[in-house]
Amino acid sequence: MGAAGLRERAAEVLAFYDSNLIAHFRAEEEVLFPKLRSAAPQSAPMIDQLVRDHEQIRAAMAHVKNGAGLAKSIFDLGDLLERHIRKEERELFPLFEQQVSATDADLIGAELKKNLAAKNEK
Repeated sequence: MGAAGLRERAAEVLAFYDSNLIAHFRAEEEVLFPKLRSAAPQSAPMIDQLVRDHEQIRAAMAHVKNGAGLAKSIFDLGDLLERHIRKEERELFPLFEQQVSATDADLIGAELKKNLAAKNEK
């Protein structure tokens, strides 16, 4: 892929981040993670790692935005995002399902939707 293609991919990545991930990460950090940490204190190390992942992804986006080393930045970002998603799918969500009642899960889901809707309005 040439320089023009890399710039195009970078623009796509940044647009996806701006339109989806910023609000998603905030909702997790403001709603889901605190609720799960409270319901399942043993989740704290995993949640701390997921928050560090968010911070690394934010930093990686800054590298993509400045345009230096785009190929490596995009590859590294994709790898980090893939590992982050798998950790949520394989560890966080099963723990959530085990530790949070269906009623509480519904309430948390509604709060997440409300949080995401409020972030998207801004």
